[in-house]
Amino acid sequence: MKFMMLMIPAVYQGGKPAPGFAPDPKEMEKMGRFNEEMGKALKIESLNGLHPLAKGARVSFAKGKPSVTDGPFIETKEVLGGYWLVEAPSKEAVVMWAQRCPAEEGDTIEIRQVFGPEDFA
Repeated sequence: MKFMMLMIPAVYQGGKPAPGFAPDPKEMEKMGRFNEEMGKALKIESLNGLHPLAKGARVSFAKGKPSVTDGPFIETKEVLGGYWLVEAPSKEAVVMWAQRCPAEEGDTIEIRQVFGPEDFA
């Protein structure tokens, strides 16, 4: 089974952080060690951190027309800061690894199973 682990960092909420933000190198080292350990137990297909909303854009669709809005998006309540795409034997295994993540105070990891061919058989 494949799962997305979606990092929702506290530092990205409410239209933050300030322009020029970069993650703390010491925290990135901790996350790198976590990723290495998790990669020994689960198959990591992809993982990446995401730049803040200020560097992003949204394309919305209404009445058959796309509308583009450049970031930041102040009305957004939860902002993704990164993700892992993993293959695991169960959701419980992914939850166990998420609990070991060196997340910072206020961070959230959302876990969602990815639809696979078996879901449509």
